Amino acid sequence: MNPLPFIKMHGLGNDFVVLDARRHSIALTPETIRRLGDRRRGVGFDQLLTLLPSDDAACYMRIDNSDGSSAGACGNGTRCVARLLLEESGAAEVGIDSPGGLLRARRAPGGLVTVNMGAPRTGWRDVPLAREMDTLHVDLAVEAGGCRLSDPVALSMGNPHAVFFVDDAEAVPLEVVGPLVERHELFPDRANCSVASVRADGSIRLRVFERGAGITQACGSGTCATYAAARLRDLVQGPARIDLDGGPLWMDMNDQGEILMTGPASLSYRGEIDAEMLAGAEAA
Repeated sequence: MNPLPFIKMHGLGNDFVVLDARRHSIALTPETIRRLGDRRRGVGFDQLLTLLPSDDAACYMRIDNSDGSSAGACGNGTRCVARLLLEESGAAEVGIDSPGGLLRARRAPGGLVTVNMGAPRTGWRDVPLAREMDTLHVDLAVEAGGCRLSDPVALSMGNPHAVFFVDDAEAVPLEVVGPLVERHELFPDRANCSVASVRADGSIRLRVFERGAGITQACGSGTCATYAAARLRDLVQGPARIDLDGGPLWMDMNDQGEILMTGPASLSYRGEIDAEMLAGAEAA
C-alpha cells in the first residue's frame, strides 16, 4: 500500500482533508476515516472531502464526517475545493457536483470565493422530518444545562438543519443541547443544530453543532440555512454578514431564491498519509 497524498485546508477554521481520486480510485472504510479524523493519532479534520470523476462538472465531491458518517453538503468545504479547481483550471467559474446537487463557484474580490449553494428546501419531507408539520415553526423543544431551545426553523441545504433564533447565541450551552437536537426523533437522518442571534444592524451571530462532527469553528451549510431561515421569518432583508466562531461569511440571495455564500478558503499544508495509518497498524 502506497502513501496517500492529501491537502489540508480550512474555511474559517472549519477544517478538511482533501483527497484527489479523479484519476486513481481511493477506497476508505468508515473505520479508516475515523482513524484519519482523530486529531491526536491521525491527521484531524471536521470533514474528509474526496474528489471523484464527474461527467457534468469539474469533479464530484464526496463528503465524510470525522465519525465516518457521510454528509450531503459542506459549504466551507465547497469553497476550499472550488479554490483548488479554480487555481488548477485558471477559470473564473467552476462546477462541483455533490450529494446535494451541482454547485457553481466563482472567484470573488479579495481572494474570496463565492458559491451558489442552491435554494433551501423547506418541505417537511425534504428536510426530512419524521412527520408532517410547519417547517417555519417546528414543534420541537429541548432543555439541558439550564437552557431551553424551542420553535426552530427546519430546512435542508442538502443536509438537515434546525435553526433556533435566540437572544444570545453565546449563552447557549451548545455542547449540551446540540447532541439532543442532532439525534432527536423528529430528524430521522439527524440534524445540524444552529443557534443564531440577529443584531440591531442586521448582522447575525451564529454557532453550529454539526451532525457527525460536533461544534465547529464555522459551518457553511449551517450559515446558508440560518440566512435562509432569517429571510423566511423576515428577520433580515437583503445581504447579511454572519459571524461564526472562526470569522465572518457574507450571504445573499438571488432572484431565483438561491443562497450565495462568500468567504475565504485557506490552504494549510500538503502531505502524505502513511500506509501504516491506512492499514490501521497503529492499533496492533
